[in-house]
Amino acid sequence: MKKRKTKKERYIPNKFTAAMQKKLVVLFLIVLLAFIGLSARLIWINKESGEKYKKQVLSQQRYDSTTIPYKRGDIVDAKGTKLAVSEKVYNVILDTDQMLSSEDNVNPTIRALVSCFGVEEGKIRSYIAENPNSKYYILAKQLTHDEISEFLALQEDTENNPNIKGVWFEEEYRRTYPNGSLASDVIGFTGKNNAGTYGLEQYYNDILNGVNGRTYGYLNENSDLERTTKAAVDGNTIVSTLDANIQSIAERCIKEFNEEYKDAVRPGYGSKSTGCIIMNPNNGEVLAMVNFPNYDLNNPMDTTKLVGLNYVAENGTISDDVITEESLETMTDEEISSNLNALWKNLCISNTYEAGSVSKPFTTAAGLESGKLTGNETYDCQGYLEVGDYKIRCHTRAGDGVLTLAEAIERSCNVALMYEGMAIGKDIFLEFQHNFNFGLKTNIDLAGESRTASLVHTEETMGPTELATCTFGQGFNVTMIQMAAAFSSLINGGYYYEPHVVSKIINSDGATVKTIEPRVLKQTISNTTSEKIVEYCNTVVTGEFGTGKKAKPAGYTVGGKTGTAEKLPRGNQKYVVSFMGYAPAEDPQVLIYIVIDEPNMVMQDLGTAYAATLAKDILTEVLPYMNIFMTEELTEEQRAELEARQIKIAEALNAGHEPVADNEEDGEMQGADGEEVTSKEGEETPEEGTLEEGTAPSESENTEEEEQEIHPPVGVYDPETGYAIDPETGEYYDPVTGEHLTGSPSFME
Repeated sequence: MKKRKTKKERYIPNKFTAAMQKKLVVLFLIVLLAFIGLSARLIWINKESGEKYKKQVLSQQRYDSTTIPYKRGDIVDAKGTKLAVSEKVYNVILDTDQMLSSEDNVNPTIRALVSCFGVEEGKIRSYIAENPNSKYYILAKQLTHDEISEFLALQEDTENNPNIKGVWFEEEYRRTYPNGSLASDVIGFTGKNNAGTYGLEQYYNDILNGVNGRTYGYLNENSDLERTTKAAVDGNTIVSTLDANIQSIAERCIKEFNEEYKDAVRPGYGSKSTGCIIMNPNNGEVLAMVNFPNYDLNNPMDTTKLVGLNYVAENGTISDDVITEESLETMTDEEISSNLNALWKNLCISNTYEAGSVSKPFTTAAGLESGKLTGNETYDCQGYLEVGDYKIRCHTRAGDGVLTLAEAIERSCNVALMYEGMAIGKDIFLEFQHNFNFGLKTNIDLAGESRTASLVHTEETMGPTELATCTFGQGFNVTMIQMAAAFSSLINGGYYYEPHVVSKIINSDGATVKTIEPRVLKQTISNTTSEKIVEYCNTVVTGEFGTGKKAKPAGYTVGGKTGTAEKLPRGNQKYVVSFMGYAPAEDPQVLIYIVIDEPNMVMQDLGTAYAATLAKDILTEVLPYMNIFMTEELTEEQRAELEARQIKIAEALNAGHEPVADNEEDGEMQGADGEEVTSKEGEETPEEGTLEEGTAPSESENTEEEEQEIHPPVGVYDPETGYAIDPETGEYYDPVTGEHLTGSPSFME
């Protein structure tokens, strides 16, 4: 009898069946195919999108993959003084994910942050609760190393502070300007992402900027963190032609003038604006460029700088209204923006105006160079000249009499210049205007230079009357830099240099990348003609009837030309006064150009003396600084004047504020230079008059030898001209000195 199998024995298979083998093979193949497909997919993803995902992963770990900021290049003056620099600063970054890796980290870290940076504890805790996985949150921006050093010390002291975690510092650079407002309109400033705004910062933006670097963090095959660093490339430094000392002297003197005559006749500073350019006429280098008012480069958005300035409408029109603290509060954002933009502009290259009599030497030069004038001409000024439908008058109705070319420049005679224009002719006059670059950009290396092509006459628009008025600087517009560059060619032998503000570009290692050499664009006149013009312009300062006597610094010889131009609309008694000067007169090494827009005085057309005096004050300090030695012996009076000015400057600087010009003392009338004002009989003022009818422009200019202080006028005013009238005789007179004027305020009838 067979032994009965147990239940266990009955259910144990006795062999691995074929069906089971097939199933196993199929399962194996399926798994194998899955692995092959997955591998193929991974290979394809890595090939097509591997770099994308790699960057994405690294970007999510900011403390392992960080940007290395470049340093924007410096701006320095000709002697290495730093005008604009970039200093390293730090942003405080909170990594809540790392902080919350342990509950023990939270309170010590928050206490350290509150203690060192003054952040609100509640704000931090609220952010942590809402963003527990955040790896990047900025707690504080642009702190200096000194400001973060206390926290760094706590963080590094792991023995006593083992639980300060999740805080790191992001490096970046902050643009700063060590000298505040010095040369603000020339330098410009930077905004977000190191974008330059105005001036050198904008013009050389790409050269000053560098390229960011980056540190990449990744895990190697052993899961250790490794880093790969691509270094940042710092920006280049630009070496400007500016001299910080010359710039400072000019700014201080111009501020003196505007502070002294503030609110003299109308609310506001001593002028609506004042500009100054100081150049080397022999190579086109700009040594100083001043705009008043200026602003603080470290805080260009400071609206308090607008207080006291004339209101600028959104269309750019400058009002007579002055911005006050009260009116500033009511201004809209658009109004504030318009006025800030007006403040930031460099008036020396962006503002256009009629130059007035400073243009007269160009007319004479064109006549001599073209051969239309020989230099032996004389002209009889009877006080006016009829041109077209107009009777165009000179600065005195009685006339200047018979004048040579030199005397016409010395006395700034309109009639003589109109005769010269007739001899030259329209075609040659326009040819030389183009040759002197009027109507064209100078291409100075600054952002914001204005185009004036539409502001000069053409053959189609110039008739006899336009030619006549253009000969003495009315009827066409220029910029200050155009005039300074062109006038330099008049006195340097005829060579027109492209004006420039940068001389060299160097890299972060100190190696010179580029040297910007002086560039002669053309020769405007011959050396012989240039010598004649210098001779004529010297008499403007040294001649008996010279209109620029106030420009002469003690111990130096100076040449130049005064100018006054009536602003549009004609007859409003608003003027732009100016003085173009150079020194030494016998060998010009420095050129200075002063332009004052609407001097704050009763009779603005007498203001050329103020422009000339400003030039003298600046040159008195600049010439010795430039090692240009005196060529004339000083009188005792001049010595005393120089000593008094030096003492005043030293006292003011030691006191921490700008010097203030002399005012009246002991009841005596004094000019800005401290000299007692006297009047001379026979002096003719104004030099030129105003437009009475038609559309032709006009000009008037001061021939007073001594500068005059503004005093409350006595008597009656002519409502049409704004001039004072003697109530007894009915004649025009100077309300400052009481002297009767032999001239007329009108030069065109």
